Amino acid sequence: MRYIIMDLEWNNTYGRRINGFINEVIEIGAVKLDDEFHILDTFSCFIKSQIGKKLRGSVKRLTNITNEDINSGTQFTQAFAEFRRWLGPEKNVVLTWGDGDIRVLIDNYKYLNGITTIPFLSCYADLQRLFQAVYKTPSSKQVGLAAAAEMLCLKCDDYAAHRALDDSLLSAEIFKKCYDSEHLDKFMKKCDSAFYERLSFKAYAISKIDNPLVDKNELNCICESCKNPASPITEWKYSNQYFRAVFSCELCNKKYSVGVRFKKYYDRLDIRKIYSLILDNEESVCDECASKDQ
Repeated sequence: MRYIIMDLEWNNTYGRRINGFINEVIEIGAVKLDDEFHILDTFSCFIKSQIGKKLRGSVKRLTNITNEDINSGTQFTQAFAEFRRWLGPEKNVVLTWGDGDIRVLIDNYKYLNGITTIPFLSCYADLQRLFQAVYKTPSSKQVGLAAAAEMLCLKCDDYAAHRALDDSLLSAEIFKKCYDSEHLDKFMKKCDSAFYERLSFKAYAISKIDNPLVDKNELNCICESCKNPASPITEWKYSNQYFRAVFSCELCNKKYSVGVRFKKYYDRLDIRKIYSLILDNEESVCDECASKDQ
């Protein structure tokens, strides 16, 4: 088994074919590890821009990549053909920090090559999710690459941030430290039709209160002072992804503004509740008090 740690950099630009914006890949970096996590080889390549004419200023500042770099790069199709040859015939699993790179790569293959799958991808794992599972960080809050490195006392200064190869090398060091065979088996996905269906699913907030996915038991309010149920004094209304209502605690004479969001993902329902204590002659103070995955 070979472990391929891959990272992409991209430039958000307007795509005429889709009459909208797309993240165009401008750099790929990858590290190839053997079963004992020794680095066998690395891959690095600038991708010649075919969609956007120039890099956004924010991208140049963040990555230090220049227009000259991408203008002298390799065209997308040729670059990833070379990457496929670099992977070799050995069985491998590709890992990226978060699945954003995979989603961007799918969009680029679709736009530039007219296909909806990634030819070299047969087995995939999200390294970010693996790290958070091993170190038991809250699933509701994503941990960035630099933050994860700091948690593991890795020297981020040794790597150029937001450059594909350096981010791959740093990700590889994190992978070595958080590797756990049972957890990895859980997160390794066969790249079949269900895999692409999952990635193409667009999460959405449920806006109809009579939707079967809305758990009516969550549409309540417990007074933070006396811990007794408060009573609703307004009906639930939907606004900015949340169902909102005002509750009153008769024992404490306190009022609360409560918001509950039901967000549907491909394989789970995320329920998030916020309370705002309504203070006399003062602005409401909103604290997130609950978040859970189901």
